[in-house]
Amino acid sequence: MTVPDKPTGPSLPPSALAGLKVVELGQLIAGPFSTKILGEFGADVIKIEPPGTGDPLRNWRLILDGTSVWWQVQSRNKRSVALDLRQPEGQDIVRALVREADVLVENFRPGTLEGWGLGWEELSAINPGLVMLRISGYGQTGPYRDLPGFGAIGEAMGGLRYLTGEPGRVPVRVGVSIGDTLAALHGTIGVLMALYHRKVHGGPGQVIDVALHESVFNVMESLIPEYSAFGVVREAAGSALPGIAPSNAYRCRDGYVLIAGNGDSIFRRLMGTIGRPDLADAPDLATNAGRVARVAELDATIESWTQGRTVGDVLDALGQARVPAGRVYTAKDIVEDPHYRARDMILTQHTRDGHDIEVPGVVPRLSGTPGRIRTSAPGLGDDTDATLRELGLSDEQIAALRQRGIVA
Repeated sequence: MTVPDKPTGPSLPPSALAGLKVVELGQLIAGPFSTKILGEFGADVIKIEPPGTGDPLRNWRLILDGTSVWWQVQSRNKRSVALDLRQPEGQDIVRALVREADVLVENFRPGTLEGWGLGWEELSAINPGLVMLRISGYGQTGPYRDLPGFGAIGEAMGGLRYLTGEPGRVPVRVGVSIGDTLAALHGTIGVLMALYHRKVHGGPGQVIDVALHESVFNVMESLIPEYSAFGVVREAAGSALPGIAPSNAYRCRDGYVLIAGNGDSIFRRLMGTIGRPDLADAPDLATNAGRVARVAELDATIESWTQGRTVGDVLDALGQARVPAGRVYTAKDIVEDPHYRARDMILTQHTRDGHDIEVPGVVPRLSGTPGRIRTSAPGLGDDTDATLRELGLSDEQIAALRQRGIVA
């Protein structure tokens, strides 16, 4: 599906967050990913960027006509205002924007906004209903608050990096910035809860304090209870799922297949499919505890069956047996998969530079007020003048600010 650069037609369904005004002071990943979600569901997101350089994400990874293709996804549905926050006049413009905003999102190091006179105390005095999302490495309080923190560090401190990789090998990085993204998702949830409280219960605005490492830590499942109750430090386990069996990646003739045969009835169907009814009927393998005790044997048995077959043959057989299984997808596999296409998870987006590129669709799917790509990612400062005019500045005032390098 091709999406337009501008909204078209009166028949589009309503947006869940239409009318919500968001000011984004973040850069790179965590803060901007949160506002990306809000923008996809109708929020008016005004992104503040430094004149001249803009958000560094504009230049990260692969570049098309001078702009990162990652930027095209992260910044769609946003307006770009190039504004120097270090200058008093730039700070005044932020205050004017905040006066009319519902949400402000920032992911600077704690204390940065306070140094510019844009901290919570100052901004909430201007707009008592303001919801302020603050994402940082270690949070706004605590002994580590002033340390610099990136997503990779949060992944390590949150416990994820230690578990990622093969036993006895150097801990490896998840292939994407998962720490930043988890922080953004937690932040977005917090924003929506704060907005609900403000609307339904008449409460004032509030701060959502999100730390990168805590966002990772929050998804670490039984890591801490197992240590508390049994003194067990969970270790890296490669492609296996420790304590749950059988669930692993298994070698085929032309690649690997993931098989999750860890449900009791699923295990029996899996064993029947691979020609091992004896294991399907073994009393000690009827429950997960017994299968975990024999996991090495089971993994070897399953792989002895898969390694003589292609991935496609394995998936066909297991699909018929209703055993959860899947191939390890590459980017090429994703864009060629008909299921992705059928659910509009691969869209063609027009860029401001005149290119058509394929991008991820919008998640989650809402039946009545679905998210959408309304506008493509902006060029640096594309919306500066229009936004300042909305604040009541004249063209002469804007020109004077531009001459002094405060806006661009």
